[in-house]
Amino acid sequence: MGAYKYINKLFREHNRSLLKGRIIEWRRSDAVERIDNPLNIARARSLGYKAKKGYIVVRVRLLRGGRLRPQIKKGRRSKARRRKKIVGKSYQWIAEERANKKFVNCEVIGSYELAKDGQYYYFEVILGDKELLNKYPGTEYLDHIRGKVFRGLTSSGRKSRGLRSGKGKGHEKNRPSLRAHERRGKN
Repeated sequence: MGAYKYINKLFREHNRSLLKGRIIEWRRSDAVERIDNPLNIARARSLGYKAKKGYIVVRVRLLRGGRLRPQIKKGRRSKARRRKKIVGKSYQWIAEERANKKFVNCEVIGSYELAKDGQYYYFEVILGDKELLNKYPGTEYLDHIRGKVFRGLTSSGRKSRGLRSGKGKGHEKNRPSLRAHERRGKN
């Protein structure tokens, strides 16, 4: 096992007791807050984070729940209808959007879930400052991209749109978009 696999394992196993205290602090802080270093360094580096100028890490707090249709209060056949979730976006995608709205000059590189409690989800979003990252080799692609997260082109956005679940048989209605097939796709 490489070093980052051990770090990931340590983060999963020994972080539970530390997280309780951290979550209390995070509840008091701002909903979208820039932080110095990522908490889960192994996960951040696997998504493309480097400890260089131009990489920004943001912690986002999102309120949980309240995404179901209103409770059915009148008579109906039991097979007729059920309460269902009404958003097509994942919490992670929304967290990325909020981070990018605050840091306008940056582009979302990736994100991951930190923790969740009864009230909130906490995500860390990795952003890249285009102007500063242009000089590093391998990051030139950021120069041509604008508003990636708002068009659903990040990893979590593509997953929410059903584009990461597969290709070919059984996934015909996911491409070119869900709207093109009257929302019949997304297995």
